[in-house]
Amino acid sequence: MQYSSFPKRYLHTTLAFMKKIPHNLKGKTTSDQNWLVRQLNDPYVKASRVHNYRCRSAFKLLEIVDKYSLLKPGDNVIDCGAAPGAWSQIAVQRVNSTGANAELPRGTVIGIDLLNIAPLDGAHFLSSHDVTDPFTHARLQDLLPNAKADVILSDMAPNASGCKDMDKEKLITMCLTLIDLSEKILKPGGSLVCKYWDGFLAQTLQNRLSAVFGSVRSLKPKASRKESAEKYFLGQMYKRIK
Repeated sequence: MQYSSFPKRYLHTTLAFMKKIPHNLKGKTTSDQNWLVRQLNDPYVKASRVHNYRCRSAFKLLEIVDKYSLLKPGDNVIDCGAAPGAWSQIAVQRVNSTGANAELPRGTVIGIDLLNIAPLDGAHFLSSHDVTDPFTHARLQDLLPNAKADVILSDMAPNASGCKDMDKEKLITMCLTLIDLSEKILKPGGSLVCKYWDGFLAQTLQNRLSAVFGSVRSLKPKASRKESAEKYFLGQMYKRIK
């Protein structure tokens, strides 16, 4: 059916009826009900099921890597805050870490999270590991070819405290630790993608990134909800400070 053949007033009414309303909402809070309605009608949630991605965030990374030519076959990738594994799925596909294409270089994907991550062919997961821990850094250097990564990805975030400003500050602090990690394992010319929540400390993070990356961009992928403060910094052309 071609919706363009309908007058606008009928289109509006039709789409309203098409919107899914979840059942069994009894006993759920208003915020829980709103979340369920949003999930049922979110096109990225639906698309993630079609493509068998572990969550909708896969489309945020896809937009970034396609637009800025990240994650090439043969790249070695670290995925910080990897659970449930959607970003690692994209990385596995793009860097050919399963060796699915024998004619292309074979990359490496290592995911890290405090949470448990279900196994994924082509990825090595360090569950119950803290990305800020020197022990984790040593494990990464052991697992990475030549102890170096081409790309560091981070979709990690702190547990919500109920205070948005405090949570934003915590996430910025977490992102700043990735600069220390980069010094240890990121190749010169490498890239970093990290999530942050926009706030008064975002400029501090951008300044720190600009000191070690030749190019730093602030991005808002289409799959990031408009009402969310979520954004991403993309740092490219890593330059080690001597």
